[in-house]
Amino acid sequence: MATKIKDFREMSADELGTARRDMKEEALHLRIQKESGQIENPARIHQIRRDIARIETILSEKRNAEASN
Repeated sequence: MATKIKDFREMSADELGTARRDMKEEALHLRIQKESGQIENPARIHQIRRDIARIETILSEKRNAEASN
């Protein structure tokens, strides 16, 4: 299930970092499943990549906001 951007914005930087690490690990497992032909939901790869990008964007925004203060 894709997480809404609003949910990500409500998370702390530490929580976002943990979520990003978990999603990258899941993406790795999905790529392995895809290569072995055992993937159940191929659309999940695209979805997870988008969520990782959303997290990266929010973390960047938070860093920029802290730097400008």
